[in-house]
Amino acid sequence: MKPVFATLLFCSLVLSFSFLESAIASEDASFCSKKCSARCSVAGVQDRCLKYCGICCAECKCVPSGTYGNKHECPCYRDKVNKKGKPKCP
Repeated sequence: MKPVFATLLFCSLVLSFSFLESAIASEDASFCSKKCSARCSVAGVQDRCLKYCGICCAECKCVPSGTYGNKHECPCYRDKVNKKGKPKCP
């Protein structure tokens, strides 16, 4: 009886962690999409701005306020650079 109970307990823990992880991921995606929409609202090439902002937000978990500048609010976002050494995040 004990092995069956232990197996059921283990399975329920694994399932609960997988649901928790997916809930957190969707919350992050919602946060990033809202913040990046605001950040890229006046960008000349909006689709590119949204793409790179989303990548940076997912990695850094923050987006600076406003449509330009204020990168001091998020050092991770500020310090990301592309292969050419130019800022990666809009």
